[in-house]
Amino acid sequence: MGDFGQDRGRMMRFLLLLAFLMGAAAVRAAEPAQPAEFRHARIVEAWEAYGDRLTFGNGQTLALVDDGCRLEMPEWRAVIDGVPKVRATWDAVDGDPDPKHEGSGYHGSTIGIPSSVNHGGKWGVAYRNQVAVIRGLENVHGKLADAPSLARALRWIADNHERHGITVVNLAPVDDQEHAAPVATEIDDELAALRRLHIWVSAPAGNHDFSKGISWPAVAQDCFAVGAVKPAAQPGGPDTVYLDRSAEIDLVVPARATSSSNAILCGAAMVLREAIEVTGYAWQAKGATLPEAMMTIFQETGPAVTDPASGLTFRRLDLKAALDHVLSSDQK
Repeated sequence: MGDFGQDRGRMMRFLLLLAFLMGAAAVRAAEPAQPAEFRHARIVEAWEAYGDRLTFGNGQTLALVDDGCRLEMPEWRAVIDGVPKVRATWDAVDGDPDPKHEGSGYHGSTIGIPSSVNHGGKWGVAYRNQVAVIRGLENVHGKLADAPSLARALRWIADNHERHGITVVNLAPVDDQEHAAPVATEIDDELAALRRLHIWVSAPAGNHDFSKGISWPAVAQDCFAVGAVKPAAQPGGPDTVYLDRSAEIDLVVPARATSSSNAILCGAAMVLREAIEVTGYAWQAKGATLPEAMMTIFQETGPAVTDPASGLTFRRLDLKAALDHVLSSDQK
């Protein structure tokens, strides 16, 4: 990986100084995009604890791969501190830069809200990030036949990640099938390439209460699969695993649908990555690539949740605990 993190680390330290000058009190003034979910996952606590040390997304771009987007929405027209929220666009289906909804598309206009919104007094997890909006298929409820266009979307990300600062990919589609094991498709080579580039890619497990399998592409190799627990009103509330789940799940997140749980985790991955970069945390002890190391940190710091229906035990996102682990290493 060479000089990974050195240049970005210097940039992040400069951005942190700007964030400090803006005042940590501003963190407490915003409303979470999803209040119960964010409190359950201790995201609000993370904002309050580390508002003077982290920028929560500044300098990073999240690629949203879905069925298109209404870019005229005020959330995506927003400019924060002189920086447009939408940094790049692409339609991998038609091969042009206009990712508008076509056919039966509807979902991609809102999938970035939990991770990225910074508008109207509401914040997503990594509220200072930018997004790259990419249309990868016609409808979020896709099928294996959509693999070629999704592969083109992922290849575009690999080709343009340095130019646009893409560090995380929200691969939003679900095929609504109960896959107990990975399914080989055209996206596999592209996912492997992104993993080698240390780019996080995750996808929602699905929303059908399956207990023996999950949707594709979440089930694919080199894509993290994200499940859900029912949101509780406060941290420390009950954790009840629901929606699609199986041994293929990597992490569960409080949400009302796994598309939201994955969106939340994508924002959390950006925040954890920033913490690793600004501290120089030795992530190599946790995984062969940075995404694998970050998932290990999330799993090791999150509480265990047992699902009676499947008999499986999962780990649940606790962003504050993950940041505590990494940022405390800077004090040693």
